[in-house]
Amino acid sequence: MRRLLNTLFVMTEDAYLALENENVVVKQGEAILGRVPLLTLESIIDFSWRGASPALLGACAERSIGFSFLTPQGKFLARVCGENPGNVLLRQQQYRIADEVAASLVFARNFIAAKIYNARTVLERAKRDHADSIDTEALGTISAVMASSMRLARKAENADDLRGLEGDAAHQYFTMLGQLILQQRNAFPFTGRTKRPPIGRVNAMLSFGYTLLAHDCAASLESVGLDAYVGFLHTPRPGRQSLALDLMEELRAVFVDRLVITLINNRVVRGTDFEEKENGGTYLKKAGRQKFITAWQEKKREPITHPFLEEKRVNAKCCGIP
Repeated sequence: MRRLLNTLFVMTEDAYLALENENVVVKQGEAILGRVPLLTLESIIDFSWRGASPALLGACAERSIGFSFLTPQGKFLARVCGENPGNVLLRQQQYRIADEVAASLVFARNFIAAKIYNARTVLERAKRDHADSIDTEALGTISAVMASSMRLARKAENADDLRGLEGDAAHQYFTMLGQLILQQRNAFPFTGRTKRPPIGRVNAMLSFGYTLLAHDCAASLESVGLDAYVGFLHTPRPGRQSLALDLMEELRAVFVDRLVITLINNRVVRGTDFEEKENGGTYLKKAGRQKFITAWQEKKREPITHPFLEEKRVNAKCCGIP
């Protein structure tokens, strides 16, 4: 079984990260909150506003340790990465495909078809497991529409048609996602997806989870030598990790959406774990983020067998600085 390295999450808002004898040292004023060896880490996610020392950032870049800065509320700010490893010929081929509309469309179709397939699987599983608690007739109708969208996505003739199919399928999916909330329905109403800012507690959790997923996808792409900023579905844009966004499309429902529903139904998160901001957005409080990250890392530690290599992979546990 291959074991991947740790992710260090720093949640203390006024913490400062520094390098000391090949260790990440997390400080709050003069106090040391934690010390983690660099050789055990594959990424660091920092929610503090004080940041990190240039020496630490340089050491992380040299060792290909992904370092992401987020606001205390979980909004992505920036990511530091070092030299892109791997074969430059691989990246050259990636750029060629990205520049060719027809070649890019082949990958984009697969991303979207897989996204719709996995989202539909989440709904179908709910219909099977909770038939007495949800509107199975409405769910079945939407599932059929999504199945049709998936078939059409595989044959889409251009990117605009593909995005239209994806948008329609996503709208249908999110109209039903709220029915999967079986507990705490009054505290967690959900009628549709909103972002920038996320409106409502469910959207706050979805946005936070998608941010973590994007970080992991970008780190994974760079670890094999691909350029996370050059995508096939999401067009290149300065500062946007387009290929990471492409990759995470098919993972959203099975990794993030199901986790959000589980945390609500199991009463792990509650209404008191959220706060409203002046811009109308809803965000997880520190305690809520800690609960989410703990569950996120537990989910990532579940062993997965590679379908072709038949090799089991599992993440090591996360390191958390509360």
